[in-house]
Amino acid sequence: MSRTFASLRIYNYRCFAAGALASNVGTWMARTAQDWLVLTELTDYSSTALGIVTGLQFLPIPLLAPYAGAITDRMSKVRLLKITQAALALNALALFVLVASGAAQLWHVYVLAVLQGIAVSFDNPARQSFVNELVPHELVANAVGLNSASFNGARLIGPAVAGVVIGLWGVAPAMAINAASFGAVLLSLFLIRPADLLLTPPRKGRGTVREGMAYVRARPDLLLIFGIIFMLGTFGMNFQITMALMATKVYGKGAEEFGLLGSFMAVGTLAGALLAARRGTPRLRVLLGGLGAFSVVCFLAGLAPSYTLFALLLVPCGFFALTVMTTANSTVQLSTQPEFRGRVMALYTAIFLGGTPLGAPIIGWVGDAFGPRWTLLAGAIACALTFLAVGWFLVSRRQLRARLRLRWPLRLEVWHKGD
Repeated sequence: MSRTFASLRIYNYRCFAAGALASNVGTWMARTAQDWLVLTELTDYSSTALGIVTGLQFLPIPLLAPYAGAITDRMSKVRLLKITQAALALNALALFVLVASGAAQLWHVYVLAVLQGIAVSFDNPARQSFVNELVPHELVANAVGLNSASFNGARLIGPAVAGVVIGLWGVAPAMAINAASFGAVLLSLFLIRPADLLLTPPRKGRGTVREGMAYVRARPDLLLIFGIIFMLGTFGMNFQITMALMATKVYGKGAEEFGLLGSFMAVGTLAGALLAARRGTPRLRVLLGGLGAFSVVCFLAGLAPSYTLFALLLVPCGFFALTVMTTANSTVQLSTQPEFRGRVMALYTAIFLGGTPLGAPIIGWVGDAFGPRWTLLAGAIACALTFLAVGWFLVSRRQLRARLRLRWPLRLEVWHKGD
């Protein structure tokens, strides 16, 4: 088996990855269906309402994630994942019933978005730190990359299928598929062999949340990465809003074309995830170079004069965004002591996703006030400023030099001044 897929040699990881892939397809179908429901059936193309729904999905994360991380470090991750996945399945089923019965209203979507966010607050740190129990330390970066490949491979399939399903039969069937897909990941959790897990002894005692936050405060390298992912997650990764607005209000397209945009972006994110799985050791220059390239491509996408060019630009946009995310995730996991990993990953999740309740409504308002294109342009500018600020900090405070090589393949080169 090639180095790219090395983690799949391990039964427990292979089992978990198969269940996650099936569930991820359903999740991406549901995201597309929910956006279409809010934008075209429950409102008159209100980007503000769509931004609020997106923000509410992530609102509980910064509030609950530190406590979720402490719980993750204390209890069996398999048991916690069974609980969170069952809760997410029930939430998806409730939304399907409301839509299928014709009773769905905007406030129902708001409430279910908050409940989903509560479950995700506990699910994300458990799922991300669970990788370290499925594979040995030397395969963690590979497993993180394959997890992203699974998620984005599903993104390649889910939105396109959802667009076809919505066009033929409506929103409800797409949501029904999502509710059923949680059965796959629950089955995979029951099939995992407990004896083969590489368990970290559960943390005991009190004050674990405070200890986790103190650990992060004492790690400038983690704080730098957290700053990057906060800006990317808050202002750059609002494609749930931007693609819907660009498809409907700028290019005048329907559900099928809207769903297809998600698949175009998934081509890039899948390529980025597979490259990350093959890359091995994460590096700071890859993280920073990916952020700079993402800013440029995202800005160009906001200016795209046609639907076709916009769709094509989403491929490199997804590639560079995924490069930043997987490099940051692997760096944090590999550099964190095992007894703190659950809490640190919970804080990582809180910072990356927790900025969405702030960013999504702002981006939605920007779309209403200045036009859909500015939802992309504003995010690109925010990420570009982050790239420049981090670059200045590294060069001025760490005695480094940096250079962007402007011939293919593009590369950000960083070295010490004394070298």
